[in-house]
Amino acid sequence: MDALDVARWQFGVTTVYHFLFVPLTIGLSVLVAILQTLWHRTGNERYLKLTKFYGKLFLINFAMGVVTGIVQEFQFGMNWSDYSRFVGDVFGAPLAIEALVAFFLESTFIGLWIFGWDRLPKRAHLASIWAAAIGTNLSAYFILAANSFMQNPVGYRINPDTGRAELTDFPAVLTNKVALITFPHTLAGSFLVAGSVVVAVGLWHVIRNRDSADAGAYRFATKFGSWVVLVASAAVLFTGDIQGKIMTDVQPMKMAAAEGLYTTESPASFSVLTVGSLDGSREVFAIKIPYLLSYLGTGDPKGTVQGINDLQAQYATQYGAGSYTPIIPVTYWSFRFMIAFGMAAGAIALLVLWSQRKGRTPSSKWLLRAGLAMPVLPLLANSFGWIFTEMGRQPWIVFGEMLTRNGVSRSVSLAEVLTSFTAFTLIYATLAVIEVKLLLRYARSGVPDVTETPPTDDTDDAERPLAFAY
Repeated sequence: MDALDVARWQFGVTTVYHFLFVPLTIGLSVLVAILQTLWHRTGNERYLKLTKFYGKLFLINFAMGVVTGIVQEFQFGMNWSDYSRFVGDVFGAPLAIEALVAFFLESTFIGLWIFGWDRLPKRAHLASIWAAAIGTNLSAYFILAANSFMQNPVGYRINPDTGRAELTDFPAVLTNKVALITFPHTLAGSFLVAGSVVVAVGLWHVIRNRDSADAGAYRFATKFGSWVVLVASAAVLFTGDIQGKIMTDVQPMKMAAAEGLYTTESPASFSVLTVGSLDGSREVFAIKIPYLLSYLGTGDPKGTVQGINDLQAQYATQYGAGSYTPIIPVTYWSFRFMIAFGMAAGAIALLVLWSQRKGRTPSSKWLLRAGLAMPVLPLLANSFGWIFTEMGRQPWIVFGEMLTRNGVSRSVSLAEVLTSFTAFTLIYATLAVIEVKLLLRYARSGVPDVTETPPTDDTDDAERPLAFAY
């Protein structure tokens, strides 16, 4: 074990942990805005209660996401300084815009939304949560545009004197075809998470507090969340199909690694289960679906999909001697876990809707347990999706331009990386306990009592002090 191995583990652990909060923040910001819009248009009190209820969960999660996300920025300079020097000119533009425009937009308007319940006019207050939601989604786009450069470098040139990548076409970076499909795919996964949280919390109250005066609000929440999950599931499948074809075009090794396809095939089958040799060089046993991989990769059921061994030989000739094959068991199973967990969440959403058909009130303990597991399933799907995305690119940190081993900080020792890795792990474990306890406490407390409503557009309350609505 050396500093490179520990640095990779540290970045992987902190990134996956941070992304546990990101999809819920992205999805829940829009869902809360929709709930408040329903209240604004109908005046129905249950929508106001649900807005404040899920808004509180959104704020807890948002705060934790900000705290954990800061660490990601520091790691570029701490453990990956050579990588930062190489891509800094390219990464600087989208990440600067993300911070100066998107993050400031969302943080500013979240503040207005929190403290503006009894001060801002009704329409202005509604506009603030929509502005925050838009800022959150814009933030995701600029970050994904930067990440997409690592998958498919565009809009740059290599300075022969400095050896650095220099930005030559910023619009090309923003319109990278990988970014254009990764963004909607990520949004769909985020709504899958947010809808599942809405369902889980609402279903718990529907079954445990069926005689509550707010039972109608909880029933609406479970139905609303279930439909969000189902629509998001369809969007994930649709965007994932397009993403697979683009991935095959720009990173054929990643598609081959996702399937464990060692030899080029036409047509190529998709394996439900594959057992490979101990050295990972060939297939021993597999259960396959004919033509499916060709369709997923090329759009043609009889299309050609390049195999790992052929691509390895091609890359060795193109880039020099060495292994250009990712860890096949990781890519193979993370790809399948991503699909399986996402589909499981959609199946539970269908069961929840079925249990409430024709005004029925669900009562099954098994359904409750399945509903409570719902938020975990899409979180796992998102995590495995990113593990596949990043591990499938290896050994490249910037595909075709820079190997991961060349991006690590040269001056950082193994002991130093181990120290920071241990510290971050302990801090994140503490934050995880705090996050879960806060979410569970406020989720169990139920929707708040609405004792007063925000002022109308013509209310003059300039002399009233700021008040925190939660």
